[in-house]
Amino acid sequence: MPTSRGGVRLLAAACAALTLLTPAAATAAPAAPALGAHGTEPVYDYTQAVREQVWVQAPVDSDADGRPDRVAVRIIRPRTPDGRKVPVIFQPSPYYAGLNDVPNHDDIDRDGAAARRSASPATGRAAETIVFSGYLDNYFVPRGYAVVFADSLGSGGSTGCPTSGGRNETLGMKAVVDWLNGRARAVDAAGAPVRASWSTGRTGMIGVSYNGTLPNAVAATGVRGLETIVPIAGISSWYDYYRANGGVVAPGGFQGEDTDVLAKAVLTRQHPEVCADVMARLERDQDRQTGDYNAYWAERDYVRDAGKVRASVLLVHGLHDDNVRTQQAGQWWDALARHGVPRKIWLHQGAHTDPFNVRRDVWLDTLHRWFDQWLYRIDTGIMREPMADVEVAPGQWRTAATWPVPGARRTTLALGGPAADGRPGTLKPWPARPGARQTFVDDPSRTAEDLVAGELSADPNRLAYLSAPLSRETRLSGTPEVTVRADLDGKSPYLTALLVDYGTADRYAGTHAVPGQDCIGPGIPEDPGCFGRREYTTQSTPLEIVSRGWLDVRNRMSPSRTTPIEAGRAYTFHWNLQTEDHVFAAGHRIGLVLISTERDHTLRYPAGTKVGVRLGVSKVLLPLH
Repeated sequence: MPTSRGGVRLLAAACAALTLLTPAAATAAPAAPALGAHGTEPVYDYTQAVREQVWVQAPVDSDADGRPDRVAVRIIRPRTPDGRKVPVIFQPSPYYAGLNDVPNHDDIDRDGAAARRSASPATGRAAETIVFSGYLDNYFVPRGYAVVFADSLGSGGSTGCPTSGGRNETLGMKAVVDWLNGRARAVDAAGAPVRASWSTGRTGMIGVSYNGTLPNAVAATGVRGLETIVPIAGISSWYDYYRANGGVVAPGGFQGEDTDVLAKAVLTRQHPEVCADVMARLERDQDRQTGDYNAYWAERDYVRDAGKVRASVLLVHGLHDDNVRTQQAGQWWDALARHGVPRKIWLHQGAHTDPFNVRRDVWLDTLHRWFDQWLYRIDTGIMREPMADVEVAPGQWRTAATWPVPGARRTTLALGGPAADGRPGTLKPWPARPGARQTFVDDPSRTAEDLVAGELSADPNRLAYLSAPLSRETRLSGTPEVTVRADLDGKSPYLTALLVDYGTADRYAGTHAVPGQDCIGPGIPEDPGCFGRREYTTQSTPLEIVSRGWLDVRNRMSPSRTTPIEAGRAYTFHWNLQTEDHVFAAGHRIGLVLISTERDHTLRYPAGTKVGVRLGVSKVLLPLH
């Protein structure tokens, strides 16, 4: 979610300026959307759409000015000649007014050096600064939907203060849903009261990254009228975005970013100085010293309130998203499943991006039928289709009745000893006999990619364990877990596990804009732009880090409590890796690599921590099919 400047490359990274060709005007707008074979049809004249702006009153005063915060809301809706009411597609965002350039924390290298802070190099974030983002209004207004864009508190035209997922932000966006249902107040630019008399109240929230996190947050309040959400690359628990099992970690290699940095980056309201005290509290309460889960993080943990969710959920996430990592999708999905929430999941081979860039035609059809189903209550058949759509390889999609895929079994593999020639150890079926103690020495100057390479050679800064070559294609679907019996002696408190696919395969290269080739239409004046184009590499690569996970060993008993360890004493440590869906090809090897510091994610303590791992009793649990 953070930006790419002050590290806050944030969630908005995927709000690309996508535009669709405006449908041709209908000669006469009908009284209700025309229904075709798949639902609503584009019969309303987009050029005649009603555009208006209102300010919705929120039930909080987060800037402590003695007045309720106000949310700036922009509306585009079809002009219905008979005053017929329409449902709403609502995209919230803190990005519509752009971002401030904010320095990240300089405490990454915990070597006792003098503190220093400087701004991170600026990089392009144009895709996050557009006022009307994407294809929603162009596509859905002609089909009989109102599309609403709102500035999250403390950003753009809204008042209040941003808090990186805090309760006030949630209630600010909930107030918009309440207003659409006649339960909250709003005024126009002249201060006159405004009612959403044109709204049926049925609302669907959608967005990518931070814009996809706010729908999770609002749904977790159980607000009535929010019929569905479509969180794309969204956060379900902010703790797991900036922390991991007691450890301070960075999303996507943006070292030094934290909730206070992000909040300052999106603090684009007028008179931002009124939020100085709020920013100071964020920096204090986030606790970059211990990394413990506390009341601050509990406020930003929507998984705890999954039982309150009334809305259906179409969850989308990239399996190579190293920004908002896949655990965010996995734990949210599991919580929704436990509470019987109507849901569907899309997992694709891309990174932090909108599925519009991945599988455009199928995505638009799916989203259209999803909104028709839940906002117009038209039976489109989408809920009778397979629950899961997963891209298992570039362009290769598989469906499943549930997810993780049926038949995935929890398979436990023991970490075994090395071969006689000193090569890495083995992964063999559990149970296994207790074995010898293997050691490595932490070197924070080396990256994970460097440390997993050369799987058949010894390396003093890691321990690697390999399965035998697989006799058949093997699919990992779910959340891996690792249990390690180990001792540590040194400054670094981290243990990092890397699940690796050793073999050769084509890799996803990402999406880029191709001006003049992928431009579908001129768009509306506020939102010019071209579509992204998806590409894959043609070269084969020898390995891929499939999943990773981190633990601060001082939080071995609880992420909420730091308990120092005794140097050289063996403890049993258990932690999860990131949720994944990955196919290991026949002939490939499954590898588990243990390191301490992961340079691009964890804090970097002085080199030299020695880690001793007990074999046989250490193991990895993989959901395999």
